Amino acid sequence: MRLSLSRRQALTASLVATPLVRQARAGTGSASVDRTVEEAIRPVIDKNRVPGMAVAVTAHGQRALFHYGVASKESGQRVTKDTLFEVGSISKTFTATLAGLARARGTLAFSDKASAHVPALAGSGFDAISLLDLATYTAGGLPLQFPDDVTDQDRMIRYFRHWRPVYAPGTVRLYSNPSIGLLGYAAARSMGAPFDDLLERRLFPALGLTRTYLRVPPDQMGNYASGYWKGDRPIRVSPGVLDAEAYGVKTTVTDMIRFVEANMDDRVSGDGLRQAIAATHAGYCEVGDMTQGLGWEMYAWPTGLDTVLAGNAPKMIFDASAVTWLPRPRPRRRATLMNKTGATNGFGAYVAFVPEARLGIAILANRSVPIEDNVTAAYKILASLSDMTP
Repeated sequence: MRLSLSRRQALTASLVATPLVRQARAGTGSASVDRTVEEAIRPVIDKNRVPGMAVAVTAHGQRALFHYGVASKESGQRVTKDTLFEVGSISKTFTATLAGLARARGTLAFSDKASAHVPALAGSGFDAISLLDLATYTAGGLPLQFPDDVTDQDRMIRYFRHWRPVYAPGTVRLYSNPSIGLLGYAAARSMGAPFDDLLERRLFPALGLTRTYLRVPPDQMGNYASGYWKGDRPIRVSPGVLDAEAYGVKTTVTDMIRFVEANMDDRVSGDGLRQAIAATHAGYCEVGDMTQGLGWEMYAWPTGLDTVLAGNAPKMIFDASAVTWLPRPRPRRRATLMNKTGATNGFGAYVAFVPEARLGIAILANRSVPIEDNVTAAYKILASLSDMTP
C-alpha cells in the first residue's frame, strides 16, 4: 500500500484513555501531564474518528504512556503497550541511522556517488548523484513513489537506469521514497548484508528496541493493529519495492519513545551508533525555516507552531523547493526541535523531540490522521511540558 496523506472519516469508536506509566518528575505531576495530553489528543481523536491511538511522552528520562480505543474494530481488541502500529515514513529515520552507521564503520562516505555502491547503475545519472543527495531528497527530482509497474528489484534497477534528473543534483528538494530507499539499499550493500537483516538483527537491538519489526513475526501478529481508511475497511501496508527502507517499520509506542530517548541520550554507545545518530542530527541544507537532517527535519527551538506546520505542509511533500546548502554539515544546534511525520493508508504517526530539553513525544494511530492535527497536538504538549520544566 502506498503512502496516503488524504483525510479519511470513519464510524465513531469507543475511546477510553488509560495512562499506564505516569510522569513522576517534581513539578510535572501526573495530573498535569494527563490533563495536558488529554486536552491536546482528544480533539484529534474525535475530529478524525480514530479507532485507536497510543501516545508516549518522555521528560528527563521518565515516561507517560496513554492508550486510547481499539486496535481492531472487528474484534474490539484494545490498544495496549504491546500494540504494533505502522509508522510510515518515520521508517526513514531508521534508514538514515543505518547509513550513518555504515559511514561510522567506514563502508561508505556520504560524498560517494550512488553508482559506486550499486554497480548496476554505473553509466547512469547516478554517477553524478551522491548518497547525501539521496538522503536529503536532492537527487534531482526523483518522484514521491515508484511508477506502478516497478514491482521487483530488476524493474527497480531498470527504472533508475533510465531515469533522468529534472533538476541539477543538489539544487532542489523533492520528497521521495525511491530517493531514501536507494540510500538504504546502497548502505546495506556497503555493509554486505540484506537491509532487513541489518535493521532487525543489528540496529533495532542496538537501540534497545524489542518490539520493532519490518516483518512482523507470527507470534506478534495478534498485536498488529488493523488500519482503517475508505469505507472504514481494515487495511495493512502491502509489500512494495524498497518499502522497508522508506515506510516499512511496525512498532509499539513504548519502542518508539525508547528510540526518541536514544536520540536524546549522548551516552548511547555501541560500534559507531553514537556517531551514526549524530550524523542524522546534523543539518545539511535548508528550505525556509526547516533544516534537513538525515531522516529528521529540524527547527530552532523555541519556535512558533506556524513554523512547524509550514515545514510539514503538503507542499513540502509534493512540491519541489530550492535548497540552501550549509557550508559544511552543522552539528545539532542548541536548541532544536526535531520531528518526522509518517503515514500509510491505514495508519498515521508523528514523532517530535527537543534533545536539549530532554522532552519528546510519539503519536501512533490506526488511521491516517491529517499531519497538521498531529503536529498541533504534539506542539501543544511539548510547549506545555517545556513551560513546566525548569
